[in-house]
Amino acid sequence: MIVLGAEMNRGTNETTRAFGTPTIVHFCSVLLIATVLCAPWSSLTPIAVLLGVLGAFGVVYGAVLVRAARRQSAYKPVLEDWICHFTLPPLAYATLIVAGTMLQGAPETALFTTAGAMLVLLFDGIHNAWDAVTFIAVSQRRAEEKPQEQAGK
Repeated sequence: MIVLGAEMNRGTNETTRAFGTPTIVHFCSVLLIATVLCAPWSSLTPIAVLLGVLGAFGVVYGAVLVRAARRQSAYKPVLEDWICHFTLPPLAYATLIVAGTMLQGAPETALFTTAGAMLVLLFDGIHNAWDAVTFIAVSQRRAEEKPQEQAGK
């Protein structure tokens, strides 16, 4: 994705920060949570704390991303972008905070809640990666066709 964008010279650091990097962060969060949940903890407290901390990090990171998206000028986000890049991930991270707080009292519910949040991050990350690659590929093709159209005139 980054290589395609770099070849086009369309992306800026702010654009990559707002749209490219978060996808990797969300995938890594899912991997981290899965690893934490697979570890043989002696109590649920460390898991609850880690879920809460990761959830809080994700909510704050979401606010930082909104700011980055508004500051960049290479791409104007549409409604789908606002939902998939800047709404669903922070909601999933907020859900992790909730799961962390209820882990001690209702572990089964908390784990199902965590699984749901992880699926949102995973599927949203897949969607966002596909969306970015498709956008870059289509834009690159249009950019290549434009000089050919002008040459034909």
